[in-house]
Amino acid sequence: MKFLLPLLFISSLIFSQKKINIDSLKLKDTKELLGDDYGNIYIYKSKDLSFTKYDSLGKQLGKTMFTFPYKIQSVSNPLNVVMFSENLQEIKFIDQNLNEIQKINLSQQFGFVKAVYAEDLQFVWLLDDSNKTLIQYNFRSNSIINSFPFNVGTDLIQDFLVYNNKIYILRENSIDIYNTKAQLLFSAYINSAKKLRRTNNDVLIFANQSVSIFDGKSIFEIFQNQQAKIVDKNSYGFLALIADKLYLYNPNK
Repeated sequence: MKFLLPLLFISSLIFSQKKINIDSLKLKDTKELLGDDYGNIYIYKSKDLSFTKYDSLGKQLGKTMFTFPYKIQSVSNPLNVVMFSENLQEIKFIDQNLNEIQKINLSQQFGFVKAVYAEDLQFVWLLDDSNKTLIQYNFRSNSIINSFPFNVGTDLIQDFLVYNNKIYILRENSIDIYNTKAQLLFSAYINSAKKLRRTNNDVLIFANQSVSIFDGKSIFEIFQNQQAKIVDKNSYGFLALIADKLYLYNPNK
């Protein structure tokens, strides 16, 4: 049974806007936007499968090209950026210069992995769709730490995250939270959901035009811009891509 709770909006925040000087042509066809806590900006384009890093002034710091699509988990640790290719069944780690550090081939040991969450630089969680299993895998020692039967549909899955024995599955229009027995604990509607990120004890939920936070009980919207195509968040504020121009919004209390 699903428990659909309404989103609660925070309207008391006022934001100051700052344009980031990256050429509009370089931002065209952007599929994914990410910002680290050093002010650097990362742009992933699905059209040419390029991943480019800029500083806060718009200067290009690095660029790499892929032959297959990748899902970038986050850039919270810019020294070890984690990405996953469903097509290749491969996890890749790249450094701050966008050079490859490590590559993990999952097809040699697992079935078809639908989604990956890197817990740290030692453990990853895998949703093995073909075997309907949730796996905690130590890729340093090449060993399975935990394995749980997990017969949950993975249709339209956008992202997933594991924290405090709870499994967060983000679909195109919902977030579903399960325990390790695949029992549904919480579900809520999310319009145009894109990705998840954990910050301390909270889970951030990113949609096309908004950022919400789940505090363990309820979901609160903490940023929205109806003109945005993509939004992200770092320690400086909220990033929004609007008409191929990039803006940083700082909350003023």
